[in-house]
Amino acid sequence: MLSGISPWSILLILIIVVVLFGTKKLRNVGSDLGTAIKSFKKSSKEDDASSKTVSAKKSAKEDSK
Repeated sequence: MLSGISPWSILLILIIVVVLFGTKKLRNVGSDLGTAIKSFKKSSKEDDASSKTVSAKKSAKEDSK
């Protein structure tokens, strides 16, 4: 599928993107994307931990019945 894309084509596309948007805006987008990924991972870990405690409480209630 990517056999038609050469390294020179990719380099040309990157140069055009940098010229259109500028390095400062691209740096900000990268920083925002990194922050969003970190936030997603943190909330995913918190959700996983809370679901484990909920399932432990449910199993404790079922055991006591």
